[in-house]
Amino acid sequence: MPTKVPEVTLGFWIIKILATTLGETGGDSVSMTWLGETTATAGQAGVNGYLVGTAIFGVLLIGLVWLQIRAQRFNPWLYWGTIIASTTAGTTLADFATRSLGIGYVGGSLLLLACVLGSLFAWRRTLGSVSVTTIVGPREEMFYWVTITFSQTLGTALGDWVADAGPGYLGGALLFGAALAGLAALNAWTRVSKVMLFWAAFILTRPLGATVGDFFDKPLDHGGLGVSRPLASLILAVAIVALILILPQRSGRHPGAPESA
Repeated sequence: MPTKVPEVTLGFWIIKILATTLGETGGDSVSMTWLGETTATAGQAGVNGYLVGTAIFGVLLIGLVWLQIRAQRFNPWLYWGTIIASTTAGTTLADFATRSLGIGYVGGSLLLLACVLGSLFAWRRTLGSVSVTTIVGPREEMFYWVTITFSQTLGTALGDWVADAGPGYLGGALLFGAALAGLAALNAWTRVSKVMLFWAAFILTRPLGATVGDFFDKPLDHGGLGVSRPLASLILAVAIVALILILPQRSGRHPGAPESA
């Protein structure tokens, strides 16, 4: 029985990074630009932009996950739409937790890392494997999307933490890019678990997207390029659509297929 997630290729990772970057700019477009969470009037009307944004994207995510689970076969538009919804929801949720609730980037990152690891542990204990080659039924898909949503949220907090710690947005992007290159080297030249490497790379693409997105849309005096958030989001969305049309989109065997991990 074929899986309902795409074959993991270079094209998959390119679209994934663009999707996580869109999640950052898109989430910020709603919570910050539209709802004014980072403006001087933030909260004056009794509305928390991060919380409202999370509710909007959360409802969208739940609806798309429901459609994804009900689908009979892999649909690239539905899959990538769900990925984008999870990363935009993750952006606003992480900002709400780290900023509005005041737990900070460190606390938020550690809490969300625990959620990701807990989800993977429960998935492994319940179904025997966390390999994406096994995602053929509703239970596997539910664990898959819960884990992805936690990882997308973790990536936002982690990206903000690293960028604010000193390297800045561009430095943070280079750091996470180097980490992904290291994982690619491990995948090519070692016997490290392909399943573990897949999830590590999947998680790290999110803070890479977060730092790249912030680099694009943050003001010049904050270390960014000052590109309009909605404009950056539109450019990224067009690029994703183009790549889905151009690159082969099919379900197939994934890294770690022979493994039971």
